[in-house]
Amino acid sequence: MTTTNAREPRVHPVPILSLRPTQMTVGMREVKEKRKRWREHGSKKQSELLGTHMIPVVYGPDLRYYVIDHHHLGRALHDEGVKEVLVTVVGDLRMVEREAFWGVMDNKRWVYPYDAKGERRPFRDLPKSVADLKDDPFRSLAGELRRMGGFAKDTTPFSEFLWADFLRRKLTRKAVDANFDKALEKALSSAKSKDAIYLPGWCGPADDD
Repeated sequence: MTTTNAREPRVHPVPILSLRPTQMTVGMREVKEKRKRWREHGSKKQSELLGTHMIPVVYGPDLRYYVIDHHHLGRALHDEGVKEVLVTVVGDLRMVEREAFWGVMDNKRWVYPYDAKGERRPFRDLPKSVADLKDDPFRSLAGELRRMGGFAKDTTPFSEFLWADFLRRKLTRKAVDANFDKALEKALSSAKSKDAIYLPGWCGPADDD
């Protein structure tokens, strides 16, 4: 076991494809935006960004790292040809029995096993690498909605997925795929309604509503 103890994960690069996702989907529109911003930087700036944007992970009983945030960044970097990233270990669950691991992750809200239809799936269906993350257009819609002030950034785990599921009940996927900007307008209107009052970061209706 000396090899695992000798490696300090906060310093040494980790192969990006060895990281295990803890969610099933990302908003590919958001991934594309991150890729675009990445390409706008020179190689020196890119190196600096890799040094400061560490991927938060949990160390699992199989000695793998499980990504618990920045899935969009991980996928964008992979798609841009980045082979290794720095990680920061926020939880060490190596002592947990393998059979109990996902239950513990679920209890700590470090995993979100819901598919692109918002339906819960068995843990075994989680993707094995960031390259296997599927697109959920409603997650893209939720991300863009937050950026334009539709709701506030919140510390609630997977809060943007909660918003994505809310929007899934308000709009069809066909409508989002056909005209994203129009869907965003409807999303903003729905986000300000009292229907969304239970969601993290809800900003509420205007006073004259």
